Amino acid sequence: MTKTVTIQLLPSDAFNDDAVKNAIAATCAIGKKRITGYTIQKRSIDARSRQAKYIIQLSVFIDGPVETAAPFDPELQNVSGAARSAVIVGAGPAGLFAALKLISLGIKPVIIERGKDVRARRRDLAAINKEGVVNPESNYCFGEGGAGTYSDGKLYTRSTKRGNVLRILQLFHHFGADASILFDAHPHIGTNKLPQIITAMREQIVACGGEVHFGTRLTDLLTEGDRISGIKTGNGDVIKTDTVILATGHSARDIFELLHSKNILIESKPFAIGVRIEHPQMLIDNAQYHCSVRDPYLPPASYSLVSQENGRGVFSFCMCPGGIIAPAATAPGEIVVNGWSPSKRNNPFANSGTVVAVDEADFAAYGFTGPLAAMHYQQMVERASYRAGGGALVAPAQRMTDFAEGRFSTNLPACSYLPGLQTAMLQDVLPAEVGAALKKAVTTFGRKMKGYYTNDAVLVATESRTSSPVRIPRDSESLQHVQIRGLYPCAEGAGYAGGIVSAAIDGERCAEMCVAAW
Repeated sequence: MTKTVTIQLLPSDAFNDDAVKNAIAATCAIGKKRITGYTIQKRSIDARSRQAKYIIQLSVFIDGPVETAAPFDPELQNVSGAARSAVIVGAGPAGLFAALKLISLGIKPVIIERGKDVRARRRDLAAINKEGVVNPESNYCFGEGGAGTYSDGKLYTRSTKRGNVLRILQLFHHFGADASILFDAHPHIGTNKLPQIITAMREQIVACGGEVHFGTRLTDLLTEGDRISGIKTGNGDVIKTDTVILATGHSARDIFELLHSKNILIESKPFAIGVRIEHPQMLIDNAQYHCSVRDPYLPPASYSLVSQENGRGVFSFCMCPGGIIAPAATAPGEIVVNGWSPSKRNNPFANSGTVVAVDEADFAAYGFTGPLAAMHYQQMVERASYRAGGGALVAPAQRMTDFAEGRFSTNLPACSYLPGLQTAMLQDVLPAEVGAALKKAVTTFGRKMKGYYTNDAVLVATESRTSSPVRIPRDSESLQHVQIRGLYPCAEGAGYAGGIVSAAIDGERCAEMCVAAW
């Protein structure tokens, strides 16, 4: 007999097989010897009371053999001799999962990626962190695996209506991720482990007959009438194709400019902009777990906060417990910060983007109109941050209560941001509407979460790549561009996804629609 059982356990018992079986036996009112095995279906943490507990849903096998699920089959095949192929621009999660889906459908994917493979990319990231030098083609946003490779690997998504989330997680597990991502409520891989997984995906794509070309930037889209006929690359090559999946990510400004110059319809899109806020991890643990010392069986605590200030949404974004603030600029003269955590989340700091919603009225107030208005607003703030930092990717920063109360920080706390910090009045760096909302929000958040509002926390500018500032409109059914047949704007860069899993889902959907259109 198989029975679905939900149990609650103290952290120290949640990873103890004997304690789990005792809890199952008590819940089912049976002898422990009747339990022949169990598998975890879901696992989450309830920290609302003074004592945090794990909530675990299990499939329990009683008085019978343990049933094991059939091994996951990605259904890949050899497409080296396939009659049809599709070009994928970008090797981020959308591009890689689109390629894997095409292979499963018998189509040969040809991926072009402006950046480098994950191994070569590390040298450019080292130059960013140690020397403040940005390679516009290879950085935290551009290169194999996209922004996700070196920015944490959080796999939590609310995009369940758009596709099969479990399949995405199973594919990650198939290529090397820990099995816990299949049942944890907030699955996470870690920046230290993602590169190997991304490499394994690319090697499988090539082994199946697909192509991956690094250091190859899209410079033009070729059309015949209202249909894609090919692409040009920065290497001078022309690739003839009637199908292009455009998965270039939210930071490929040159792609937005290319589309605009060719009168291919794009739209300015509201987004959110603000800062990274970093606290000592111990402070967040104490606030969330109601303890002076975190139980070693609990992960470093996280938080999710939201408020309405001055009629604007303000929210925490991409929370990284035990994490690091990273320099994520894609061009010289900009400051962009992001966050990531290793798989163990064992760094002494916790950081989160804390951002304010901005829209067309805000862009127009600074003289920015048209399809690229939001992008130009974004650039304006990133360049202002660079000037305030003084160069070499040193970021402007301010202690939290100093910022909220309008005081200059005479010194700054220790911080994980490797290029370094420069104390600044962030109200003079950020747009007035963003700074005013943030000032109110941090005090609001301090009332919601004990210990949050403190001068031991530091605000680092600017968190500006929360989502694409441009939408590339597509047909809701076919997913093709509304003007150009055979062009499939995909995932974050097109304004249709946010995060690794939702981007991967959108990549798969675009691949399926390519085949359906043929």
